Amino acid sequence: MEDLKIMHSDGSNGILAYEVFESFKDKIHGQVLLSQDEGYDTARTVWNGMIDRHPACIVQAKNHEDVKACIDLAREYAILISVKGGGHNVAGNAVCEGGIMIDMSLMKEVTVDTGNRTARVQAGATWHDFDAETHKFGLATTGGVISDTGVAGLTLGGGIGWLIGKYGLASDNLICVKMITADGQYRTVSQEENPDLFWGIRGGGGNFGIVTEFEFQLHPLTNVYGGLMAYPLPMAAQLIPVYLELMKNAPDELAINIAWITSPEGHKALGFIVCYYGEDLSKGRELLEPLFQVGSPVMEHIGIIPYPVLQSVLDETYRPGLRNYWRSNFVKTLDPAIFEIILKHFADAPSPLSGIVLERFGGEVNRIDDNATAYAHRNNAFNLMAISMWDGAEKDEQNIGWLKALWEELAPYLQARVYVNYLGSEDTEGINRIKEAYGEAKYARLVELKQKYDPTNLFRMNQNIKPMK
Repeated sequence: MEDLKIMHSDGSNGILAYEVFESFKDKIHGQVLLSQDEGYDTARTVWNGMIDRHPACIVQAKNHEDVKACIDLAREYAILISVKGGGHNVAGNAVCEGGIMIDMSLMKEVTVDTGNRTARVQAGATWHDFDAETHKFGLATTGGVISDTGVAGLTLGGGIGWLIGKYGLASDNLICVKMITADGQYRTVSQEENPDLFWGIRGGGGNFGIVTEFEFQLHPLTNVYGGLMAYPLPMAAQLIPVYLELMKNAPDELAINIAWITSPEGHKALGFIVCYYGEDLSKGRELLEPLFQVGSPVMEHIGIIPYPVLQSVLDETYRPGLRNYWRSNFVKTLDPAIFEIILKHFADAPSPLSGIVLERFGGEVNRIDDNATAYAHRNNAFNLMAISMWDGAEKDEQNIGWLKALWEELAPYLQARVYVNYLGSEDTEGINRIKEAYGEAKYARLVELKQKYDPTNLFRMNQNIKPMK
């Protein structure tokens, strides 16, 4: 066997001696895949079809010792390293070019403690894995809106989901984690142990180490009143004011997002994605009555369903392998001009797969002290997100251009604030959007934390917070 060609963390090319690589492989309990091995191409594939990178090797870790061995090798030889949990992030940072990719997919065990209403989950689990196990016991916690999203990435970036109104973000329900930092130390991180790091990982992403296990607080929840309904797009002018008025006094247990979508038949529509999880689910229909009074939806798939079913409602829409370009910002004010701009541009969307979503924030996520975690911008009412999604590289310029034009016209109505999990690679366009994700004060605190736990920026395949120079 020849020496292994690698990419160093500074971007330079290098060689890892055969003897060193063989010694490393002997420490791994899981699988080590090279480019010629069966399973390599599957393992390096992530959700966003635009990402096509080739790691020097992929380690399918079986336990935390495997993860530590990867960190130790990467640190000693300055090798680029990335971590794949669910691989669902649009930026594609789960896979690196020429470095070591740690694939956590073999580590997906979920263990529920019904007495304490807690769950321990390994870092390779998706929310489908998590919800399937907790649902057996009538329990749940906030966890995304698409079931094949990874638990790890979503939580470390904050963790928006249907249950934020009553239970806060996924990271707000985090009790502790087990993680390995850049120095190779295995740490328990909680409010009591390493509390500075606990603050940072709840929103700061994978900048400070690799989490191998999470422990969450769970809440009683089995069924919800939820699903999707849609109206003809020309009714938007009537429906949106009614929706905004409805949400002003909505209970914490009611989540409704608006989505500008195209039906499978090719018709433009205004969709409402609903989740109500109050004590009496039969009241769900009653809460939506103001919308029904405007008119009857042309599509209605809504009713009392198991919570995991709601979690998978959008899976087919956001299926893996399609090409994706996103933009997102919190909204300053819901000026009617926003909806006029959206309507104008959405009519010209080059792909029927593309959509625009208005997410409503409120309840518990707003009530938690903004300084409690690294996640920022709690005190916002709405987030606007546009997803350009298409099939075929030859259509890249057209679909990316459409979204950029939309966002340029919307800019006066948007805040310089963004949810870090929705970021792609916009920094290449000259704006440090990572700072926009945290604000100046929190970003400065995160830089200090990075300097303490990862001064060489070993963990850089993320929305990167660079250590102090």
